[in-house]
Amino acid sequence: MTRLPPLVEAHHAEFTAWRRDLHAHPELGFAETRTAALVAERLESFGIEVHRGVGRTGVVGVLRNGTSTRRIGLRADMDALPIEEGNTFAHRSTHAGRMHACGHDGHTAMLLGAAKVLAATRDFDGTVHFVFQPAEEGLGGAKAMIEDGLFERFPCDAIFGMHNRPKLPVGRYAVRSGPMMAGGAFFDVDIVGVGAHGARPETGVDPIMVGTQIASALQTIVSRNVAPVDTAVLSITQFHAGDAYNVIPQTARLSGTVRAFSNATMSMIGERIARTAAGVAAAMGASASVDFRVNFAPTVNDPVQAEFAASVCAELVGADNVQRDPPLIMASEDFSFMLERVPGCYLNIGNGDGESGCEVHNPAYDFNDAAIPLGVAFFVRAVERRLARG
Repeated sequence: MTRLPPLVEAHHAEFTAWRRDLHAHPELGFAETRTAALVAERLESFGIEVHRGVGRTGVVGVLRNGTSTRRIGLRADMDALPIEEGNTFAHRSTHAGRMHACGHDGHTAMLLGAAKVLAATRDFDGTVHFVFQPAEEGLGGAKAMIEDGLFERFPCDAIFGMHNRPKLPVGRYAVRSGPMMAGGAFFDVDIVGVGAHGARPETGVDPIMVGTQIASALQTIVSRNVAPVDTAVLSITQFHAGDAYNVIPQTARLSGTVRAFSNATMSMIGERIARTAAGVAAAMGASASVDFRVNFAPTVNDPVQAEFAASVCAELVGADNVQRDPPLIMASEDFSFMLERVPGCYLNIGNGDGESGCEVHNPAYDFNDAAIPLGVAFFVRAVERRLARG
């Protein structure tokens, strides 16, 4: 049986209205001006101290109660994606080419809801930092906040965040100790050959042929350099070369992504990409340079904090509705950089099936409002237990 704090259920309709307003007004990374202003205004209306412009468009709320020096951080992401929404409901995106297709509108509403409840009840002793992060979708919002002194200005003994999970039923949570999401990198391989007439290939060095050989060779990096008990993926997702039918181009570019569950594996793959590309190109009379960029560290949960988070979830919905060892996730999350600085846990909350059951980053996606009270309740109970009186 689900056991939620009374105020959480009482304000469900209000929290849902916030979420749908955010969904209708999506903003991309580092452009979340309306969203950040709405968050700041709501926090201030609850009587919470507000700090704007942390990491450009980030917002941090500070709520103190009692005399304890203990501190906890709660984090939500605010940005949307450059996707044209395919839904037709009343709260669909009002901005062409932008959409909350990953549920950050729901995450923001849940953390705002927790802030409202905690400001009203104040059943804790210590300090809560509500961290509303910009630009999670590959633009470095977590790093921007950290570089802006996030944890020096708002120290945390532990920090918690969550992400909705389609197909996981509403009323269930998934919590994994240790690595849970892969680190992510993007790479570009720029090849320089010798341009020539398409009818006289012998007079040039074809960068397209060089690129195809590099692409093939790169697929051996994971299979022959990563231990079989480890997990990694390398995908080439772009190949750009030429713009004429009768011209062998001078240059070509391969681009792609790498995912891995340790920084060491990620670094090794980056080194192998550079070495392989340069070697194959040289063997064919061309040259190749590689730009390898790590955008996300692996998301690694602290075992103690993961156990604490799982116990909070079990208190709310029962142990049978908490998946303690869910499968690894190859997608990436930049909350990982916060977890490198502060012990904490990132968990999944069920988004259900039906209309909300499609995967994230899909034009038909919508956050399931039925999950909002469960997210709010987790944040509230995590604070009340972590900063328990006495």
